[in-house]
Amino acid sequence: MEYELIHSSRKTLAIQIAADGKVTVRVPMRCSRAKAESFIEEKKEWILRKQKELRLRAKEQEQKREQLPILSEEDYQNYRMLAEQVFRQRAAYFAGQMGVSYGRITIRDQKTRWGSCSSKGNLNFNWRLVLAPREVLDYVVVHELAHRKEMNHSARFWRLVEEELPDYPQRKNWLRVNGELLMRR
Repeated sequence: MEYELIHSSRKTLAIQIAADGKVTVRVPMRCSRAKAESFIEEKKEWILRKQKELRLRAKEQEQKREQLPILSEEDYQNYRMLAEQVFRQRAAYFAGQMGVSYGRITIRDQKTRWGSCSSKGNLNFNWRLVLAPREVLDYVVVHELAHRKEMNHSARFWRLVEEELPDYPQRKNWLRVNGELLMRR
């Protein structure tokens, strides 16, 4: 089995498997190659199972990606306009429910963020969320509005989100699992 061996100032042995299936073994500085190989042999079934899972997940993502339509410039502009309308409506609704206010709403085309809330109360949202199920878009709106009361991700913050959306973990998970597909449009 191919792997990259990295010695570092750590106390334990660890195995990392990248999305492409590449195996990295991290070991303490004084760990012998024989001990590392023994560790890998002990974890071989787990490594192979994880690599198989990653290949299947990559194949599923590729199949999903192939089913997505390619957006024209006109589609892009239409979705951005739709996003402005939808986010303004949903933010107003949930702000009323949660008893918070906010500043302006900006729609962005971000590659790594779904939303943000500035210290001044301005909200930013990624237009691509209009391509997701409405429940997921609502989760991001509630998440950002909860920052109007808690500018962190403490337990109190997550309680605010849960008060509004008791099923927020499922919505959050949908975004974690499928969000990459939205970003590739």
